[in-house]
Amino acid sequence: MQKAQQLSRRQLLAAAGFAGLAALTGCGGGDDGGDGKDLSKKQDGAMKEYRAGQQFRATKPLSFSLLHNNNPVYPMKSGWLFWKEVTRRTGITLKPLDVPLADYEKKRSVLIGAGDAPFLIPKTYHPGEVAFVSSGAILPVSEYVHLMPNFREKVRKWRLEPELDSIRQSDGKYYLLPGLHEKAKSTYSMALRTDVLDRLGLALPETWDQVYDVLTALRSEYPGTYPWSDRWSTNTPFPCGALFSYLGQAYGIKAGWTFDTTTFDSKAKQFVFTGAMDTWRQMVEFMRKLVAEKLLDPESFTQQDDQALQKLLAEKSYVISANPQVLVQEYRFNLEKQVKGATIEMLPVPLGPAGPVVLDGARLENGIMISSKALKSDSFVAMMQFVDWLWYSDEGQKFCKWGVEGTTYTESGGRYRLKPGISLMGSDPGAPKDLQKDFGFFNGVFTYGGSWDLVSSNFSPDEKKFQDAMAQRTQLPIAPAHPLQSVEQEQATLWETPLKDHVIQNTLKFVLGKRPLSEWDAYVSELKSKNMQQFVDLHNTAYDRFQKENG
Repeated sequence: MQKAQQLSRRQLLAAAGFAGLAALTGCGGGDDGGDGKDLSKKQDGAMKEYRAGQQFRATKPLSFSLLHNNNPVYPMKSGWLFWKEVTRRTGITLKPLDVPLADYEKKRSVLIGAGDAPFLIPKTYHPGEVAFVSSGAILPVSEYVHLMPNFREKVRKWRLEPELDSIRQSDGKYYLLPGLHEKAKSTYSMALRTDVLDRLGLALPETWDQVYDVLTALRSEYPGTYPWSDRWSTNTPFPCGALFSYLGQAYGIKAGWTFDTTTFDSKAKQFVFTGAMDTWRQMVEFMRKLVAEKLLDPESFTQQDDQALQKLLAEKSYVISANPQVLVQEYRFNLEKQVKGATIEMLPVPLGPAGPVVLDGARLENGIMISSKALKSDSFVAMMQFVDWLWYSDEGQKFCKWGVEGTTYTESGGRYRLKPGISLMGSDPGAPKDLQKDFGFFNGVFTYGGSWDLVSSNFSPDEKKFQDAMAQRTQLPIAPAHPLQSVEQEQATLWETPLKDHVIQNTLKFVLGKRPLSEWDAYVSELKSKNMQQFVDLHNTAYDRFQKENG
């Protein structure tokens, strides 16, 4: 059976020219089309003929449990129109288990480990699902996407097979239903006080060398301040998670929030350990220079977000990491109230040694794990159809983002406008209602991915300018699939945790000057003593095996 599947896959790849399994996915056979499991007794409430573009509605009232990541910016309310309208449209009642944002990953692991997880476990970032594969606690969802016509249609239409291949495990299956983007979307960069730059005759920097020059000029003009005081450090094990993510991009490496322990060296055709690469050292050296010359506040690596914001508002700093939402809602809104004439703008990610690139994987986003308990439910098929409609259909995605036409928004010619009196991310600061806080739409648990028209439908002029600039850059190739077998995965996890911790801890020590960069070679030797080479060898063995079996 396995040989037949491999032959079929190779034939299809040759015909289609894809690295993925599009035809298998589309025809409902093979890895992504169901594995022959009998679902005939799990059809309770399911639609018999459910197709892409069709409104899903359960044939009887059903309810499904959901792990809900409670964002403090818009705390969950049981009376949100979102919950009520989901039930009205689909016949499904969602029962959210509310978990605070700061505790989400930890609580999720505890619930899954104890067998108490809800059926639907969204807001999971790859490879966060891998830790739960060997225990059988989550479903190999690729076996059930034949129940999801909208998901399959978007994979086919947008040619997302290589991205899906990159999250497959050694059994050829994937265990996460990721958010699907038509186009890559960048989110984070740095924001600068442009009125201050104008006053000093400084242009907006386009490269990291120019960023250094601007920071130096700011420090010279305001010697009692750190020009840059940053945020997003306390809700991640990686200090300055956002900053390292977009700085790493300039060096062609995944750091910060996007940190990956291995990087594929396309020239050597093998995986290497990210935290020991020369480009990692270069990135660390640059950050060390910023801290040593008092251009970047050392408290950036430990302070709360509110502390960083207060320094910006008090003009104790002039640069801070941003995304389009906080740029408008937090920085600009508060600066305009407190500092006369203040203006602030978010830059396209400054360029570095890697040139004008964006990192791979940008078209997949956080997604949904399905508890294995769900497969025992008589309404499993209806649940998968519901997930497909809410998260992956055009209509479901529009609903999750904008709400109810005529109630929360109007649409004309593809342009969306909020109804008067409703604000979104500071779009109307005086509005009495907020789309997220008061209605529950545009919730990060449900709203991500989709067509570029939909994704860009809420862009402010700032974000449109930012995204237009980033869209001109080249996306680096997707790292090739190298799924580990279960025994290998268990071993890799044992090695990876201390290796990752050592990278994070020593990166911070180097940057803050608590360890001299002259000890870089010693640091790499320490990584070797923690089984770095054996860890990388595991991944390369998996890569070679996958190439032989599927090449």
